[in-house]
Amino acid sequence: MLRNILLIGAGKSTAYLIDYLLDHSDKERISLCILDRETAHIPNHIASHPALTIVTGSVTDPVIRQKQIALADIVISMLPAHMHVLIAKDCLTLEKHLVTASYVSPELKEIEEEVKEKGLIFLNEMGVDPGIDHMSAMAFMDQIKNKGGEIKLFESFTGGLVAPQEKPNLWDYKFTWNPRNVVIAGQGGAAKFIQEGTYKYIPYHKLFRRTEFMHIKGYGKFEAYANRDSLKYRTAYGLEKALTLYRGTMRRVGFSKAWNIFVQLGLTDDSYHIEESEQMSYRAFINLFLPYSPTDSVELKVRHYLKIDQDDIMWDKLMELHLFSDQHFLTIKNGTPAQLLQEILEAHWTLGLEEKDMVVMYHKIGYAYQGEMRQLDAHMVVEGTSQTHTAMAKTVGLPLAMSCLLILNKEITTPGVRIPIHKEIYTPVLKLLAQEGVVFKDFEVPYLGYATEYVASS
Repeated sequence: MLRNILLIGAGKSTAYLIDYLLDHSDKERISLCILDRETAHIPNHIASHPALTIVTGSVTDPVIRQKQIALADIVISMLPAHMHVLIAKDCLTLEKHLVTASYVSPELKEIEEEVKEKGLIFLNEMGVDPGIDHMSAMAFMDQIKNKGGEIKLFESFTGGLVAPQEKPNLWDYKFTWNPRNVVIAGQGGAAKFIQEGTYKYIPYHKLFRRTEFMHIKGYGKFEAYANRDSLKYRTAYGLEKALTLYRGTMRRVGFSKAWNIFVQLGLTDDSYHIEESEQMSYRAFINLFLPYSPTDSVELKVRHYLKIDQDDIMWDKLMELHLFSDQHFLTIKNGTPAQLLQEILEAHWTLGLEEKDMVVMYHKIGYAYQGEMRQLDAHMVVEGTSQTHTAMAKTVGLPLAMSCLLILNKEITTPGVRIPIHKEIYTPVLKLLAQEGVVFKDFEVPYLGYATEYVASS
């Protein structure tokens, strides 16, 4: 008998997810149904697959949504994170398993006991970051613990970037994931982590000037800014005694300094709307955030306000985006500053048809073993093959597809609202990912932590 999988949302990050499930449809005895508001973008060779059904409709329509969930054995939600709870409540009522790539929300935690009582698995954080980062980190740390090592330091970084052969712009960056998430990154509270035994906090307005640096052999130098709350994984990872726990987002060197210009101007603010923004020129938009001057140009006001020298590469990066143009216009009516900035960036940072992306992940693990300090460095680099089959789509979609089949095959059985930090999940998924070329290289290197005399006392 066929097992039915419902995929809700078939955006640009689902190419590998769909391909993997359809490629395994005969062997795994599965059918796939896609529910999306817009389905015209699904290629004909996919749409015509005998194991695929496409339903066009809004997920906000309870009749359509609940009908399709009722027909499924398991649901994969690729909707925006805030909409997962809508799906989760239906899955709970209709007793269906659920898989998402998003962080566990407080709303999902509230129904965890009901999920367990019904023997359901609601597996979240099953993409790349979060997802592969959890699984790979736990695999490495469990190996260290199993041989008697004690974890003292854990740092983890992930970035969605352009492939190394691409030099698309001065920012060395294009969108490979949801552009909105990039624009509002870091908002919602101070970044929190622990470093050498001391709790650290970085407020949003300082986030992009407090960066870490790392080098990955064959791929060069990168920078990283802190993710919002690294501390929430302290207990989950079993790192209560670790002196350092830090998670961050990777970019090429120089990106964060330039992005900080947008932050300081107020362009990333999403809390209010700008009247009559439709048909406003880019130049007029930038001028909204600057003091009035009867003589000074917009350019001069920006230079003075942010203390940007004429020969600073930051200025060239702004010019590249046509920020001071009176010939480029916004189209969003009464948009927030963040929405309008996103529109500007999407005009320049959308991945081209022939351009390729890459996903980079880097772990640094310091540990005590037999009276000495050691360090394990591990990294993963995945490159995309096309505008649709991106590295981001691969590293997000494959873990979702694989875990979905593992649940259906009763190889993952522990019920509850879960994340992939347990061997039951990470061991089979990492093995399957390796078969698809998603692998880590790890190296024992000299310990680079801080001297013990500088470690804060507990």
